[in-house]
This record gives sequence, C-alpha cells and structure tokens, in this order.
Amino acid sequence: MPGSSIRFVLDGDIIEVDDVDPTRTVLQFLREDLRRKGTKEGCAEGDCGACTVVVAEVNRDGDDLSLRAINSCIQFLPTIDGKELITVESLAPAGSQLHPVQRAMVQKHGSQCGFCTPGFVMSLFALYKTNASPSRREIDDALAGNLCRCTGYRPIIAAAQAMYEQGDDEDRSDWLQQPCGAQQKPDGRIAKLLSLMSTEGLDVEHAGRRFYAPLDIDSFATLYVRNPDATILAGGTDVGLWVTKQHRELEKVIYTGRVAELAELSVSSTHIEVGAAVTLSDAMPVIVDHYPGLDELFRRFASPPIRNAGTLGGNIANGSPIGDTMPALMVVGASLVLRCGDATRELPLDEFYHDYQVNDLAPGEFLVRVRIPVAEREAIVGSQKWSKRFDQDISAVCTAYRLVLDGEKVGSFRMACGGLAAVIKRAAHCEAALDGQPWNEKSIEQACRALQEDFTPISDMRASADIRLRAVQNLLRRFFHETKGNVDSTLYTYGRQR
Repeated sequence: MPGSSIRFVLDGDIIEVDDVDPTRTVLQFLREDLRRKGTKEGCAEGDCGACTVVVAEVNRDGDDLSLRAINSCIQFLPTIDGKELITVESLAPAGSQLHPVQRAMVQKHGSQCGFCTPGFVMSLFALYKTNASPSRREIDDALAGNLCRCTGYRPIIAAAQAMYEQGDDEDRSDWLQQPCGAQQKPDGRIAKLLSLMSTEGLDVEHAGRRFYAPLDIDSFATLYVRNPDATILAGGTDVGLWVTKQHRELEKVIYTGRVAELAELSVSSTHIEVGAAVTLSDAMPVIVDHYPGLDELFRRFASPPIRNAGTLGGNIANGSPIGDTMPALMVVGASLVLRCGDATRELPLDEFYHDYQVNDLAPGEFLVRVRIPVAEREAIVGSQKWSKRFDQDISAVCTAYRLVLDGEKVGSFRMACGGLAAVIKRAAHCEAALDGQPWNEKSIEQACRALQEDFTPISDMRASADIRLRAVQNLLRRFFHETKGNVDSTLYTYGRQR
C-alpha cells in the first residue's frame, strides 16, 4: 500500500509529515511550520532566487548523491519525499562557525540589505560542493537565478572566487559542515536516504485533495486513466505558479518524479531518448553534445534552480508558446512517445500543438519520452533567443534552424519560432522559399518576406507584434551571416564573461 507520510532528511534528522496540503510549498513549510526564516519569499514564482534551497538525493543505482539548488517557493512538499533538504540554517548550526561560503560573503561585502543573501549563499553552496575550480562563466551561470538590488553583483562574484580559500579539500568532499566539528561522510547520508526509499510509492490525502507518486509506468498509466482530470506534475516550475499566483486548488495531482521509466536517459546510434521526468539539467548537456549550436540557448534557458527541477517533458507537454526547447527540437525532427493505458503511439513534435496550449493528448494520455535524432554531420543547427534580459528571462521570440547545404544551394532548411505567435510551429512558407535556392542574401530576403505568411504575431508586455516579426527576420539574417563566418557565432559575450 502506498505510503501516506512525507519523509525527508533535514540536518541529519528524519522529518515525517502527515496530513499536509499536497500543494503546500517547501517554502511555506519551512517558514510557517518549522519557523526557519532564513529562506525568503521574494517573487513566489521561481524568478528571484531568494527562496533557494539545496536538495540531495540518491541516484537510481543507490551508490551516489546528487546535490542541486532549487526554488522552494514553487516546489510542493511531497516532491522532496525521500530526499535531503539543506537550508541556509543547515550550513552553520548554532555553536558552529560560518560555512566557507558565508565567510567569503562577509569578507567580500557581498551583502547589504541581506534579503537576497541566503539565496545567493545556497546557490554558491551548491557550486562549492560540486565544482572545485569554477571559471568566471560557471560562477555567472550558477548565480543566474539569483537577483540582488543592492550590491551590483561584483562583491558576490568576488565571494564566489574567494570561498575556496576558506575551506579545504576535506570540507568540500563532505556534503555538509556539521556542528562541533563532526562530519558525516557521504556514505552515511546515502544509507539514511536509502532507508527512506519506499517500494510502494506515495499517496497523500488532505481535505479531499490527493497527491499520487507512483513508482512504475504501469501504475502511472492506470492512475491517469482512472483520473483523467488529474494534474500531471513534473518539475512544478509552471504548475507551482498555478497555486502561488493563480491560487488554484488542485484536487488531484499525479507526480512523474518517482516513475523509474520516465527518468531514463539513453543514447543509441540513431536517437537520444529522454524520459518525460528527466530534468533539463540532465537532458541539456546530452543534447548539446550532439548539437553544439544549442549551447547558448540552453545556458540562457531560465536558471539553474529552474533547470534542476523542471523537465524537458514538462516544458513540451505544458505547451506554452514561450517554451524555449520546442523550436530547436522541432527543427531537428524530434518526436514524442505518448501512452494511454496500455496503448502507445509516436507523434512528430511539430504536429503536437493545435492552438494556444491545446495539444494532441487525449484524456488519460501522457508523454512517456522524447525521441531526438542524433545529429547528422552535414547539418548546421542553431537557435537564438531574444529577450530584455540576458539571463532568467522569458523570450520575446526564440528561433531555431537546421540547414543542410548542397554546394552553394540549400539542400534542406527548417525553421521554427516560439514567442512570436500563440503556437510554436515550423515556418513552412519560409522553408519553402529557401529549399533548393542559393544560400545568399537575396534568398534570405525572400525568406524574410515569406515569414509574414507563416505567423500572426502577438503583442504583449515583452514586445509588439511588429517588433516581434522584425526581430525574427533579423535573427534569420544573423543566422545566415553566422554560417558565412561574417559575425561571431554566439551572442554569449554580450554582458557576460567568457
């Protein structure tokens, strides 16, 4: 019988929680139930990083730990069942000295008002424990999900560079500094976490609302067929906002994060197979290995805490027109494996969306995995994101391209756009205007005019319809010049350190 208690490790103790609202956030539990006020609420939507905590969990083989920063403001409490939760209070328990990250922040004057500081400390703590010698770019990337209005970031960067001088190799190899000089080695942490692992999944009920966390895909499929009105929860980076911002009450939630088959990630001679519950942080490096032209896009996708929780499958199934992964996956020919009960089918991604957040899923049907063809040697694949901020911002438009040249002519060309209109889709008229044509500026101008036939641009706070169309046309021109070697192949140096 599935367990009904949420159990996790906090400061070496096993915490057991019964009779809790299944959509209560980790942040609410910390501040209101445990009275841990170090973790702050800033935006309640995963944008500012003031709520950052770190979660450690055992890998599927049970022989190693992963440690990642997440946003506690949009993470539902049942999702940390079986894991270890680390907060800013955990770093320096009463009676012990400050953690090296905290000492560096003090010495480099990395805090002024102090509101955002705990979140920065936790992001740096995750970096400290997982990267022994980060570059400036890696530091920038690690902090991309934290916002500060006081220090201008320079002293925080200085603290990140100095924090390694405050500790030693033994301290960095241990997961957490313990009080009074005692240290608990990683194997002990693994044993404690393994003791929490259930063989029956999780079933939490409170005030008539249910949270299911099955362990295998057959159980998941059966549950969803019986409860087609349930909300499927993956990383919660969008569903969390339904609760914190829209104040929706989710009556039934079925969580993908415990289903073993949905967490599988493999590469064959023909495809990259990404399970629907694989996090963006795990999926993106594998995809970039095969498609290096997508590196900048994936670095700029949300922030590390969002990528650590959010999943590729969730980004696709949610179907937001500003989802940044879909244009790139469309142009490389990705397909989706879908399941309803015992029946499965495969559908090209570019046939999945019908209207604004309307997709091809039938009641009780869910995404099992994403199938991405491995890169062809002759294909040039690239993607561009245009937004008001470089980091941690929603795209005004996001474009992706796949080009195969036949001498000086276009052998095949694919282009897809997100953010431009109500639905992410391929630019069919633009593609047709380029196929078989010389790869030159005249053809590009014809393709830019054809883009007007492909989309009905939208206007909102990020950009007007006219500006969006002009931006997409200019980005296509830029892609052309990149392939010709006329401009730098990346925008990444803008506002950031190499």
